Amino acid sequence: MTEVQARIQEILEILTNFKLLAKGKSRQSYLDELVNCISRFYGYNEFLARKILQIFSPAEAIQYIDAQEQQRPMTIRTNTLKTHRRELAQALINRGVNLDPLGSWTKVGLVIHRSDVPIGATPEYLAGHYMLQSASSFTPVIALDPKENETILDMCCAPGGKTAYIAALMKKTGVIVANDVNKERLKAHVANMHRMGIDNCVVTCEDGRKFPQIRTGFDRVLLDAPCTGTGVVSRDPSVKAKRTEADLRLCAHTQKELLLAAIDCANAGSSSGGIIVYSTCSVLVEENEAVVDYALQKRQVRIVPTGLDFGSNGLTKFQQYHFHPSVSNCKRYYPHTHNMDGFFVCKFVKISNQKSIKSNDEDSESQSQKSIKEKKSNENDKKKDKGNDTKKVKRKRSVKIEDEKPNTENSEEQYNSNINEEQSISNSNEEESNSDKQEKGKQITTIKKQHTKPKEKKAKKSQKRRKTE
Repeated sequence: MTEVQARIQEILEILTNFKLLAKGKSRQSYLDELVNCISRFYGYNEFLARKILQIFSPAEAIQYIDAQEQQRPMTIRTNTLKTHRRELAQALINRGVNLDPLGSWTKVGLVIHRSDVPIGATPEYLAGHYMLQSASSFTPVIALDPKENETILDMCCAPGGKTAYIAALMKKTGVIVANDVNKERLKAHVANMHRMGIDNCVVTCEDGRKFPQIRTGFDRVLLDAPCTGTGVVSRDPSVKAKRTEADLRLCAHTQKELLLAAIDCANAGSSSGGIIVYSTCSVLVEENEAVVDYALQKRQVRIVPTGLDFGSNGLTKFQQYHFHPSVSNCKRYYPHTHNMDGFFVCKFVKISNQKSIKSNDEDSESQSQKSIKEKKSNENDKKKDKGNDTKKVKRKRSVKIEDEKPNTENSEEQYNSNINEEQSISNSNEEESNSDKQEKGKQITTIKKQHTKPKEKKAKKSQKRRKTE
């Protein structure tokens, strides 16, 4: 045991009996030292080491990390389209393979303890009698529970283990649409479909987030979403050092988009289905419970029991997060407790094909927006009414000017201004008929006569006064 490993054990003892062995330090200082020791001894970066310590207690976190340092047992799945598990087991035993049934929860799995021949090159493998598949990847298909003569979508299908399992449970009836965005990975998927004897599968290469634009109405949808891979460190040790907070945020965002698209692809009116299964090979809450809780808020779905009788329940509380109580129906799998890769499985039932759910806040916002629009429309109506009133006042003034007789010496100037106003009015109304224009002309001539008569009378009176003087 190295010094770092010994120090890890000392810290664990102090944290378990903190009141007696604290030695004047705070609990957080010991946790920071433990993170440093994990990074030095196991090779985890600080971000991922802290995340693991947030999910597990310090002692269980070290158990989890130690379990990830060991390889998981090799497991295979029997292809029931071509053979039975007992026949396959006997054939492999005759070839020098030491194996056992995987567990009581599956009737098609076998665990390989030792083999004198390469498991991926036996005649039985080449004939499509079994598939190399991790035990944890059995669980989402069991939760999906496909039925015969259904249409099922495997949204992220490569390399094809889950698709082949679905086809075996459907007994090659119905239709499976197997989609993946990676064209290179689909090559292995197509090869596996041919080897396993599956002929009811349609393979597509599309972005799963855009699949609702291509086709919807599936009875069941399986989404094994791309993730950070924190549950399969034993298969990919590079995850320990390369995964960062930016990777986690990007994966969580993509998973939310994919899950909403998967829900939109399912048919709530299906007589036998309307089921969506979401799974990841990650143990981080941000990629699992947080994602399914987000889907509950955005779509009309509910979480139901997965049908798996083993595994840890989903977390309903985690640090600042408080998830829906039904999230406890999800299942978590850990290498140190179930001897499987870290995995997460959640099963949804779609209630309605309506996409969004309007919350009370959204309703209040929409009502406030409507009231604002009504206020604006009322203000515009008031402005229009004011404008109409001003026009009416101007028209009344113009009529009064026509009716009144000029009694002052500035009558000629008023007359000219009235003429100019009438001319501008006549020019602005281009749609008036010619008859209306002629009538206006007559009115103008009468006004001229009215203005000229008092001028002549005044001139005659002034002449008489001069003569009398």
